[in-house]
Amino acid sequence: MFDRRQFMVKERVGFLKLTDTYDIFDLNSSVQLGTAHEAVSPLIKVLRLLINKRLLPTSIEVRASAGGPALLTIKRGVGFLRTPVQVLDQQGRQIGSFKSKVFTIGGGFDVFDSTGNKIAEIKGDWKGWNFTLRGPSGEELGKVTKKWAGIGKELFTTADNYAIALNETAPKNQESVAMLLAAGIAVDTVYKEK
Repeated sequence: MFDRRQFMVKERVGFLKLTDTYDIFDLNSSVQLGTAHEAVSPLIKVLRLLINKRLLPTSIEVRASAGGPALLTIKRGVGFLRTPVQVLDQQGRQIGSFKSKVFTIGGGFDVFDSTGNKIAEIKGDWKGWNFTLRGPSGEELGKVTKKWAGIGKELFTTADNYAIALNETAPKNQESVAMLLAAGIAVDTVYKEK
């Protein structure tokens, strides 16, 4: 899965759902590459009925197939002003993290490597639909773009679709691709879910 540079992440629509599930496709061929499913405790599910779920912690596991091992785990912590997000590999080692920015138009994250050094930032546009991943010297490394899903889905659900693309000039290693895919899911869980 992490040998690609472009993905389409589609959040599944559900009535009164307490957990989110995303289907991950190759952007060009539309071949399904895997799924990402929220794994939360029964207590968190109950609390979601009372509290905005963006204020509660969550864990999202990315798998190539249902029932297969988690290839990537995205853990969002509790945060009011700056929400922390950890990205873990298949062995449970942290490969990086995000921390949401406080005062931005459209949202954004600071991106850190596994040792806590800031290596990039993600900036949202004024609408909060398009996010750009920029390296330490300001060069564009990739994009996370919200895709229009149709009037019914947009008006009546919080399920969103995102195109995620790593630029040709960006380093193509599994950690970079995993971090960009995690960024797309983090944008949805930190800024878009209610």
